[in-house]
Amino acid sequence: MKKVVIFGATGNTGLCALEHAVGKGLDVRVFVRDEAKIPENLKAKVESIVGDVTNPEEVAKAIAGREGVVVVLGTRNDLKPTTVLSEGMKNIVHAMKKHNVELVSVCLSAFLFYKPGTVPAIFKDLNEDHQRQLDIVKESGLKWVAILPPHIADSPSSNYTIKYDESPGRAISKYDLGAFLVDSLDQPENYQKVCGIATTP
Repeated sequence: MKKVVIFGATGNTGLCALEHAVGKGLDVRVFVRDEAKIPENLKAKVESIVGDVTNPEEVAKAIAGREGVVVVLGTRNDLKPTTVLSEGMKNIVHAMKKHNVELVSVCLSAFLFYKPGTVPAIFKDLNEDHQRQLDIVKESGLKWVAILPPHIADSPSSNYTIKYDESPGRAISKYDLGAFLVDSLDQPENYQKVCGIATTP
């Protein structure tokens, strides 16, 4: 896989995925709301499309001609009820099928591993949209990798552990998470798996 598009490329983790993809020498396209948030040192190395993930035409344009898709959509610090993430995911899956793109990695949250009723109340609404995102991905029939990180730390890159259907720890470096979002697209052993990720103690 050489050609990738990253949705949410200017967020905390998205920037790490973007830097890793560029560092790997991939042909990188980014789908952003605000081009000004792309770091100056990367602007000349990526193709950018400005758009809204809830707009199906703009999403389809971003996915055309790509081989892999990285989804790092977030709401920053806004924890209000939302459907933007799941609407965006629906549009991404639809566009992937339209343009025959099979590979997608999606960053969600380790709260999806929690039993119903045990997710902290403050995250409940956001977690419900993450669940809708996961359901859409699971039903897509694509070669998907769902990545459910715990606390995303600013700590440097180090060794990390992947477990399926459970979280292996309490924190992950944003650099390792960003790298795994990109690298997992070339790792068939992770296709159609719900991956917990955490820094190895």
